[in-house]
Amino acid sequence: MYSKTVMDHFKTPRNVGVLDEANGVGEVGNPLCGDMMTIYLDIQDDLIKDIKFQTFGCGAAIAVSSMLTEMAKGKTLDEAKKITNKDVAAALEGLPKNKLHCSNLGADALHQAIKNYEDRNAGKAVAEPKRQEKHTHNHEGGTCYCPYCDTEVEEDATHCKSCQLKLDHEH
Repeated sequence: MYSKTVMDHFKTPRNVGVLDEANGVGEVGNPLCGDMMTIYLDIQDDLIKDIKFQTFGCGAAIAVSSMLTEMAKGKTLDEAKKITNKDVAAALEGLPKNKLHCSNLGADALHQAIKNYEDRNAGKAVAEPKRQEKHTHNHEGGTCYCPYCDTEVEEDATHCKSCQLKLDHEH
């Protein structure tokens, strides 16, 4: 049974989307359940000015992402680094035992995004997020589809309206 807070963050998630000018990105996934979570940060003067997420997964994973972004927004990096999976689960008023791994994904994605930001600022080479894939194009019908949610997208669209994935238009 999910709490009212979990259901609220699942039904009306906060901070969904992509930050095109993100200076910190963290991506994690759980191969056992199929959840995939990406956190995008806009950090200025050691403060998380803005934060967005893309999550493909169950309701608990979406609620965790939403709550995590609410908890981290406006925090300093040191404060955000202290956010744990237990903090997120507690803020959601608990998660079922079989969904606690979702809170790990949220905290891990946030910490990876902060590390990505710190590595960039230190001049270290950083890997591009894995989720940047080309959309598919059916040349017979001229129809394009998002590679993640399989929603039809316009030829010149830069983002999928359904899942907010940034689209690469090379065919």
